[in-house]
Amino acid sequence: MRSELKATLDAICPLDRSLTARGQAHLDNLTKPKGSLGRLEELALQLFLIQEGQWPQADPMRIYTVAGDHGVNDEGVSLFPQEVTRQMILNFLNGGAGINVLAATADAQLYVVDAGSCGGGYDEHPNLIQEKIAPGTANLAKGPAMTEEQCLKALMLGVSLADRALADGVRVLGTGDMGISNTTPSTALYCAYLGLDPADVTGPGTGLDKEAVVRKVDVIRRGLAVNAGAVDSGDPVAILAALGGLEIATLAGLVLGGAKNRQLVCVDGFISTAAYAAAWKICPTVAEYPGRDGQLRRSDLRGPGLPSRDMPRPSRPWGFPR
Repeated sequence: MRSELKATLDAICPLDRSLTARGQAHLDNLTKPKGSLGRLEELALQLFLIQEGQWPQADPMRIYTVAGDHGVNDEGVSLFPQEVTRQMILNFLNGGAGINVLAATADAQLYVVDAGSCGGGYDEHPNLIQEKIAPGTANLAKGPAMTEEQCLKALMLGVSLADRALADGVRVLGTGDMGISNTTPSTALYCAYLGLDPADVTGPGTGLDKEAVVRKVDVIRRGLAVNAGAVDSGDPVAILAALGGLEIATLAGLVLGGAKNRQLVCVDGFISTAAYAAAWKICPTVAEYPGRDGQLRRSDLRGPGLPSRDMPRPSRPWGFPR
């Protein structure tokens, strides 16, 4: 499947910056003080460049909330059992979660994707995509979370989701995630990709106390150590397979597929931003495709804001707990 991924990467092209002057001239000619709309103007210009100088089209937008479970949950890194992942998938489908309200407010389509939740399948639902690669990952504190084949399947699933959206006329994608304990693999990925210390970036996630956060740091350190071969290789796919999750890899593929298709990708949250980091490491050109309107809140990190350290800032990472 490496060849399929390579074909996707080969189709990702840098933006044509020669169009910038024309787009900026239009913005400056509007009846308003120049630059008065701030980030909104930057995003509008980026959308203009992504869509190759055509009149910017933001609608329809589609959000994919991708779910997967994690073997590292066995290490006590979350207050909640894995069963909550399944419960939340059903909650999304019943319209009872915050993302349902946000999507409805923005008039965005919302699809839930089961890439790797524990247990069997679900009853059919028009907004549920059942593409389970495995019923959760292995425990990253004891070895690789995924095989390379599983990781590549998840990446290509994400690419296929972007393609499906494009076929339906969708020009803007949004990311979402669900997976108990997935702040642990996300933090491990930040550490591996950006050379960060787990003690500086590990947070309480779903509400761990200080002692539990210390134990979580130790779990991440053990994961980095036992998977040192992958981390030291510098191969971003190997690192993602060793430390990531099925939903994280799928979202990384969604970012790659969106760049291939010239779709703007709005990246939301700590886990989705870890997926963006993986996509960026796999193909640095994708940094031109997510809208870059903010960074993880410094209050959510014990060290400096992550995307401000070496990583281009994606759109709207609102700093979900880790």
